[in-house]
Amino acid sequence: MSELKGKIDFVVLVSATNANPNGDPLNGNRPRENFDGHGEISDVCIKRKIRNRLQDMGECVFVQSDGRTDDGYGSLHERAEHCKELEAEIKLGKKANKDKCVRIACEKWIDVRMFGQVFAFKGTEVSLGIRGPVSIHQAVSVSPVDVISMQITKSVNSESKEGKASDTMGTKHRIGYGLYVIKGSVNVQLAEKTGFSQEDAGKLKEALKTLFENDASSARPEGSMEVNQVYWWQHKEKTPAVSTAKIHRSVRITPNVERPKSFEDYTVELEKLDCAAPEVY
Repeated sequence: MSELKGKIDFVVLVSATNANPNGDPLNGNRPRENFDGHGEISDVCIKRKIRNRLQDMGECVFVQSDGRTDDGYGSLHERAEHCKELEAEIKLGKKANKDKCVRIACEKWIDVRMFGQVFAFKGTEVSLGIRGPVSIHQAVSVSPVDVISMQITKSVNSESKEGKASDTMGTKHRIGYGLYVIKGSVNVQLAEKTGFSQEDAGKLKEALKTLFENDASSARPEGSMEVNQVYWWQHKEKTPAVSTAKIHRSVRITPNVERPKSFEDYTVELEKLDCAAPEVY
């Protein structure tokens, strides 16, 4: 694998139409909102979808969701201890070479060398904290979102019993439309430590472009979540003259109507900066 050529910044525009992009479990699974009424998608949710896409590409992923495990292991501890090289080093206890443990974990799992990982399991004396080069902001919608709630009933009994079946009530929530902005970057100095390569960056880019493939659910029906545009800045320098914050702000999004209902209701402009022009997908 080749070393990362330079720092990377990216911005992804995502549309949600009659979907729940990221439910809040502490608020009845309603779509997340901030105090200004703008919708939010947590960075943890975005990383989960990236990991899922990497799995679909055939990559070895450490943090797998229970419904998508592809190696038969039921926990992170179990997955780590079945990596023979890593387990042999961890068994040395306080004599373990932590740098070697980090190298083994980063070589084995793409999401560890991408996002980092904490290895601290019960019954082991070795704990590792790996900082990953890829950082992602929580996504925020450009305009405030309207949350729509719908009452539903269960039409069958879970167990045999007399009486009518439609006796269990529930609520589903969605937003009519929201345009969310995902921002992130890749730090070269941290990439050198984890071994995150230029090829890994290409896989990250592909995952972002296809973020909602194989992600359909009752809350997000097929076609309700869409990646509209991806802006990808590949710099030649480790530390570009233009800051990441300024690069992210260079994508200017203006609503054309008071209550946007589609991506076409926005005007997206790109400010020219004194750095490499982005690839736009």
